[in-house]
Amino acid sequence: MDWSATTVWWLAAGVLVAVELATTTFYLLMMALGTVAGALAAHMGLGVPAQIAAAAFVGGGAVAALHLLRRSRGRGTPSANRDLNLDIGEQVQVDAWHADGATRLPYRGSLWSARYIGAGDPQPGLHVIRAVEGSMLLLDRVAAR
Repeated sequence: MDWSATTVWWLAAGVLVAVELATTTFYLLMMALGTVAGALAAHMGLGVPAQIAAAAFVGGGAVAALHLLRRSRGRGTPSANRDLNLDIGEQVQVDAWHADGATRLPYRGSLWSARYIGAGDPQPGLHVIRAVEGSMLLLDRVAAR
């Protein structure tokens, strides 16, 4: 069985897409775009060095663009809208705080990172979730009644 260069490029693209679906890393999808560029270059009758250059340029450029886009977005802004995040307003028990105002606490069946955003020094006790930043809970003391 004699495989053409286009067949190899398309198979590589398929493998990269399949692995991306299994691992959910978007960078592999960008590399698959590069292999598609290599396949298109092969369809146009370009030589192997031109195919490799097209794949490297498109795939590498897509990876670099994705990296720059993700880096420019940063950590994101905290979500404090209860309509978008039902955790806002929920109460949690904090047993101890680290010196930097952070802690780990059980919430909804798993261990979460949390940071104190209230006034004064953080104290153990009942706290309310005021916002969520990524997977970090931003906590404040429960107001005294």
